[in-house]
Amino acid sequence: MKRARSFGFNDFVLVSCLDKIAGMRINLSPSALKVAHSRYLLRGENGEVYESPEAMMNRVAKAVARAESHFGAASQVENWAQKFEDLLCKLDFLPNSPTLMNAGTPRGQLSACFVLPIEDSLPSIFDTLKLTAAVQQSGGGTGFSFSKLRPKGEKVSSLSGTASGPVSFMKIFDCTTENIKQGGKRRGANMGILRVDHPDVLEFIHAKREGGFTNFNLSIAVTDEFMHAVEKKGTFKLKNPHTKTITAEVDAQELFNEIVRGAWSTGDPGLIFIDKIQRDNPTPALGDIEATNPCGEVPLLPFEACNLGSINLSHMVSHTSRPEILWEKLKKTVQIAVRFLDNVIEINSFPDEKITEQVHGNRKIGLGVMGFHELLIQLNIPYSSIKAVSIAQQLMKFIQTSALEASEELAKERGVFPNWEKSRYYKLNKRLRNATCTSIAPTGTISILAGTSPSIEPIFALALSRKQVLGGQTLEEVNPLFLKHAKTYKLSDEILKQLSHHGTLKDIDGISGITKELFATALEISPEQHLKIQHAFQESCDNAVSKTINLPNDFREEGIAKLYFEAWKLGLKGITVFRYGCKPSQVMEFGVSSDSHCFPKDCLV
Repeated sequence: MKRARSFGFNDFVLVSCLDKIAGMRINLSPSALKVAHSRYLLRGENGEVYESPEAMMNRVAKAVARAESHFGAASQVENWAQKFEDLLCKLDFLPNSPTLMNAGTPRGQLSACFVLPIEDSLPSIFDTLKLTAAVQQSGGGTGFSFSKLRPKGEKVSSLSGTASGPVSFMKIFDCTTENIKQGGKRRGANMGILRVDHPDVLEFIHAKREGGFTNFNLSIAVTDEFMHAVEKKGTFKLKNPHTKTITAEVDAQELFNEIVRGAWSTGDPGLIFIDKIQRDNPTPALGDIEATNPCGEVPLLPFEACNLGSINLSHMVSHTSRPEILWEKLKKTVQIAVRFLDNVIEINSFPDEKITEQVHGNRKIGLGVMGFHELLIQLNIPYSSIKAVSIAQQLMKFIQTSALEASEELAKERGVFPNWEKSRYYKLNKRLRNATCTSIAPTGTISILAGTSPSIEPIFALALSRKQVLGGQTLEEVNPLFLKHAKTYKLSDEILKQLSHHGTLKDIDGISGITKELFATALEISPEQHLKIQHAFQESCDNAVSKTINLPNDFREEGIAKLYFEAWKLGLKGITVFRYGCKPSQVMEFGVSSDSHCFPKDCLV
């Protein structure tokens, strides 16, 4: 058998050009090519890449289309493979990273999100630790609730010793993750959750401030009872999860202030509004939801996993003198994407039978979006405007309705999800193939691959450096929509030079107010507007919304407290804030280097 030749990074520029010449459809940016080379393309035994971007999309499409034969539609495999490949190659839709990495390979684990249970016993803890290693090695991220573990210092009668508490065991999980790369391509990710009424809640809140947990996002599962206690400036009871006894009665406001101080200092902990999540649990008869995936957008039952994918909204705008949203194209994209994600479940290979059983029982998928800000820019709508909130509501309602319709059609063709009779949909006689259909994921890596803004976030910077990524590299980018704008309106070289230094237009003279508004970046958007956009998407989303409320460095703690309360009252399922510069180092920084090649030589011609 003839071996395919290996590709180096320099070959990818050539491949991209040849793709265009040969009529192929992939057009990747330099940063996207680096990401593809580092994360997604297949390698040989010696580590050399032997797959082109076009071949990757072909591999994924064919593998996912093979699921059609499971439902007696073998004749349709080739037809759907072509439709899937067309969608992927045009970058109109991309699945989560493990699907791109593993579809069509012996590894075969295609899900990004898992929640694993941790019961109050050493066998349970270490069984879960072993399964965590297997999940992360295959490319998945893991979420845990440590709330069932007995508090630090409680006597363990069978051993005549004392319990070390949830935080100590979290350190073991963190250390394990530190030594495993997801799918051999990236470091693992975890979400650690502790209920606000756990006796060790203060130790959990302080964990990140004390310099630990480099591989964990932390969130407090706050209850409505706690938030009401804070509102009334009352007391709140902490309860031992093992004995069910009250261990302390604390000042609710003081505890809330400690949570806020932690978020101000490090960005952690965030809040998970656990009662709201449980109210929206589609299968309450199967148990309570206690945790989410690492970025919070998918609340899951123990042993559940979810397959995610995101539609590139920047491709859903007409290029006419009066640009508008291409609603028919969006609907068709949703329909194909829902089928794609349901097929992913069918061909997925999970590391444990319990996960397989839960996933196939509920068939949860999470279809989301990326490129929202770039859609707004093309529509000449500032992210900070009331109109942007209205567009967000319209878009997500349309996507949700279209996704449910697609799931209903699949249910007619393939049957409802097996646990349907135990779901909320049974009483409504709403026959769905999937217990959930939508979720807004952060799309950190796949949005780079797609060449658009991440998820529903505003652009972080127009000139941006991503530090210490892809094995220590720095990726430098200048927003392509702004470069197009600069060329159209003949902005000067001096303005671009200043942009390369500042990263934003905020402090640059000679730029119109309209342009500055349209291209306003994350820290220029008010925190309240961030929250309104999150709420607009959450209103029509089955799962949850991963969204960072970006804050300037001088933002005060009382402002974070206000945001937390507003998020709860709006009915969000969680909130994460990040104050710029609160950590000694961070991945994204403003500006690019003086010798950057991000500005095309002819961008002003």
